[in-house]
Amino acid sequence: MGTFSPVVKITTVRLLLALTAIKGWHCHQLNVNITFLHGELKEVVYMKPPPGFLLSSPDLLKNDYSLFTKPKSETCFIVILAYVDDLVLAENDLAEIQSIKTILDHQFKIKDLGNLKYFLGFEVARTTKGIALYQRKYALDLLDECGLLGTRPVSTPMEYSFKLSKGSGTPLSDVSQYRRLVSRLVYLTNTHPDISFAVGKLSEFLSEPSNIYLQAAYCVLRYIKTAPASGLSFAANSELHISGFADLDWAQCPDKRHSITGFCFLLGSSLISWKSKKQSTVSRSSSEGEYRSLAVATCEVQWLIYLLKDLRIDHKLPISLYCDS
Repeated sequence: MGTFSPVVKITTVRLLLALTAIKGWHCHQLNVNITFLHGELKEVVYMKPPPGFLLSSPDLLKNDYSLFTKPKSETCFIVILAYVDDLVLAENDLAEIQSIKTILDHQFKIKDLGNLKYFLGFEVARTTKGIALYQRKYALDLLDECGLLGTRPVSTPMEYSFKLSKGSGTPLSDVSQYRRLVSRLVYLTNTHPDISFAVGKLSEFLSEPSNIYLQAAYCVLRYIKTAPASGLSFAANSELHISGFADLDWAQCPDKRHSITGFCFLLGSSLISWKSKKQSTVSRSSSEGEYRSLAVATCEVQWLIYLLKDLRIDHKLPISLYCDS
């Protein structure tokens, strides 16, 4: 029997926060008190969302199935993000937000957490200049867990002159330590695009980690220690125009000669999406690799355009996608 929980994409969260800062929307957080009423079911169960959750049939959006919208009027617009039992509610009408909270509480018994400040390990700070998104507590807890709070920080997340390859170093006796550390670093990349390349490289050695890979992971943590409160900033005066950059690290993998695709996209001046990932095939030239990188970036920006349409934002200007030669 398959199971499913509504889990919103983190890129959708960043995009909504960027729009909230630009549009001046109110952004609140809710928590469902009772999520799982029973233990593991032995039977196959088919069910529909309860009427209260639909809020008089809002749109279930196919570009992110955990994003719900409902236009109340030409000037009033409701957005709900669902991450299992955590909800983010954004709207430009504060009175309508209170009305929705009442409806949801009648159906599910929710806990009203007020303005969005702490969500899924993300800390949110809002001023008149915009919204800041960071993971300071998460980063400090990770440093404390690894015993690196007192170590000296470093200026780069990885020594790029030293390329990690399979089979180097002494295998670890306890592989769970390395796997847990890398998985937590992966979650930290949601507000730290600067470590995406290094963490992606470390993720290649989860099957047979060694002491060299573990020391490289500690290097990423020492880099985070330089500024654990750094993160993303969504400016209130930003423009509603998407632009992006795509690049390639050709034949970077020393084992199979795969290239690394990298891209990032901004809404105005606000960074909302990025990726650093090994290409699935070997590119026989840097030009071929660049085209593959551009193709992946184009798919991402097309999804962002669809997502903006779901949020009732009409992106009329052409997308600017930059790459080198």
